Amino acid sequence: MVAQNRRARHDYAIVDTFEAGVVLAGTEVKSLREGRASLADAFATVDDGEVWLRAAHIGEYSHGTWTNHAARRTRKLLLNRKEIAKIDRALGSAGTTLIPLAIYFSNGYAKVELAIATGKREFDKRESIAKRDAEREAQRALAARNKRGRG
Repeated sequence: MVAQNRRARHDYAIVDTFEAGVVLAGTEVKSLREGRASLADAFATVDDGEVWLRAAHIGEYSHGTWTNHAARRTRKLLLNRKEIAKIDRALGSAGTTLIPLAIYFSNGYAKVELAIATGKREFDKRESIAKRDAEREAQRALAARNKRGRG
């Protein structure tokens, strides 16, 4: 895992996920291998049947020369036509967006995990936090019970 968008799971309800390849320059790959990436403000769009990653920050390569890449340039994502059509249909409905969840390497290739998501309201966020806390408490109680039972 190179970079992860943690705020995305908090701010959005994830409907569907996709794995996409990324078209990168050589210095971008080297920067990613150093772990210099951020998806904080990133989003994706579908333009003319192609998917583009926008506002993702991949820092400049530290040992690069004048051929270094721009940190926040728009990058093309590689998906097949059926997936692009499915994403385009989903984005046609109101309130949906396409956000990157993570950048990682798979078999030597840089991949982006994309999600079709809808925005959460404030009460939804509070509800999911309360649910997570309740699950944690249940796990703690179960662990404490099992620990007492062994001794």
